[in-house]
Amino acid sequence: MTDKLLRSIINRSLREAELFMASHGYVLPPFANWTPAEMQRRRGEIGNIIDANLGWDITDFGLGDFERTGLLLFTARNGRLADLKRGGGMLYAEKAMISREGQITPSHTHLLKTEDIINRGGGTLVVELFGDTEGACNRSKGTTVLCDGIERVLPPGARLTLKPGESVTLRPGDWHAFWAERADVFVAEVSTVNDDAADNMFENPAVTRFSGIEEDEPPARLLVSDYATWLS
Repeated sequence: MTDKLLRSIINRSLREAELFMASHGYVLPPFANWTPAEMQRRRGEIGNIIDANLGWDITDFGLGDFERTGLLLFTARNGRLADLKRGGGMLYAEKAMISREGQITPSHTHLLKTEDIINRGGGTLVVELFGDTEGACNRSKGTTVLCDGIERVLPPGARLTLKPGESVTLRPGDWHAFWAERADVFVAEVSTVNDDAADNMFENPAVTRFSGIEEDEPPARLLVSDYATWLS
């Protein structure tokens, strides 16, 4: 038994994700389908993909139970933090995600990133929200968010239910966990520049953003967390 995420689970999840996204009319960019060997062969031309951490990302948040706590993401575009700080340039990011029924993304917030979380299809996306006090989740404090432009003042622990087409805007200090109900959900995220290595704050100190991986079979596709090892 391992507390690391098995590469076989990653490979299977990627195959399922491609079919699920396609069923909702989402067409991935060409590099999503490149094998590790092709990415290595193209290393000289994909510096921007690597530097921006574009591509596949699967995590169990370091808890070793992907079925219960996890998320699959594909980062399609991402700007640069330096541009964000100077106020000009590519200041945005876009992700496609799959939130599986009953699979929780644990409570967290962001230091800089403001994001729109959008239900693009499938079941109902449930977003549980708490407020912030001095950089920590305060479970006795509510928050105020925008849902498709409409302000919502929420008590602590409120659970927004987003049906297909509905969205919520989350700002730094909006502590949020989310999961799918009734069926898996195809989730879109549109945000300011994304820095997954440094911008995530988790309520549970045992949670980590990236998973350890046990290589029980060769990778079918590289994850962004593989780039440093495979493409250095």
